[in-house]
Amino acid sequence: MKIIKRIRNYFFYCGIEKDEFNSLKKDAYISNFEVWKILHILMAAVFSFLFINSLFSEMLRTNLLFYLIAMVYSIIAAILFFVMKKTSIIGQLFIYLSISLLFLFGCFITKNNPENPATTFIVLLIITPMFMIDKPYFMSLELCVASTVYLIWMYYVKPYDIWKMDLINILIYTVLGIFIHIIANSIRIKEFVLTRKINIQKDTDELTGLKNIGALTREINEYIGNNANNKGIMLLLDIDRFKSINDTYGHDVGDVVINSLGSYLAKTFTNGEIVGRFGGDEFLIFVKGNDSIDYASSIASIIVADTASKITIPNKEQKISVSIGLAIYHGVEKNYSELFKKADIALYKTKGDATKRFCIYNKEEN
Repeated sequence: MKIIKRIRNYFFYCGIEKDEFNSLKKDAYISNFEVWKILHILMAAVFSFLFINSLFSEMLRTNLLFYLIAMVYSIIAAILFFVMKKTSIIGQLFIYLSISLLFLFGCFITKNNPENPATTFIVLLIITPMFMIDKPYFMSLELCVASTVYLIWMYYVKPYDIWKMDLINILIYTVLGIFIHIIANSIRIKEFVLTRKINIQKDTDELTGLKNIGALTREINEYIGNNANNKGIMLLLDIDRFKSINDTYGHDVGDVVINSLGSYLAKTFTNGEIVGRFGGDEFLIFVKGNDSIDYASSIASIIVADTASKITIPNKEQKISVSIGLAIYHGVEKNYSELFKKADIALYKTKGDATKRFCIYNKEEN
């Protein structure tokens, strides 16, 4: 059963598990998009050259209509690939359509030389699968259909002896093309897996497993940099008297407190919020798509209450408390730093008032 499962994983998911493959699908689509953006430009140039030459060459003139259609299609596809989103499913469909066009090109080239065994078509069977990352069975179907169409068509075009030779070669190279596609895909997908692991490690705070300052800065800047986004709430919080906890109970206990607070925040904010450890005992939360002061106050109140009841130290009678500074994003700030300064000012104000556990930045009060 393990062997069957492994073969299935290679044929359907490039040698990795289904969930992991689906998580990398976006990266694969982007890679395909970038490669075929260039290839469509090359196709447009090649078919334009062939069409122009077919106007003056008797040998090429028989395929003049095909070259014209292929040229127009390639130009349109090249333009669309500069307009479409990189993750668009339409882009992936265009790629398969373009591969089919190339196979038709191989058929026409072979048809012009019926006395010779197929060469261009076989080259395409080997090469084209290397330029597409997808579930291998999709490309396998593409190759099988293309080969079937080719053999049926050439049966009525070529001498029987040549067709028999093509039959043997096409069967062999179709299978070889499928295997090349599976191997190439599995290698490239595993590169994506490795890259993702490296990026996760680079962006992860070792102690809490939350995002680190680099990831926080980048992701919030990306959100603010998008003109479509004009609502958000930033919460900057730190643990009160944390130095005293370290001095009294030791750094190991201090690390447990930080880790416990990190775990609580990770479990609490699971709806797309950006959550991370800013450094030391400071944490940062950014809520997207909401600029309600009431909502911001309710979040801060919940964090304050839950911290006191859920985060503990060896002295059970001593409660952990946090101070929070909030800044509301209305689309005014240009980057992470501008918004963070306001949250930091609000945090400083909270620290200066023993009666408050959180403050919201207010320009008129500062």
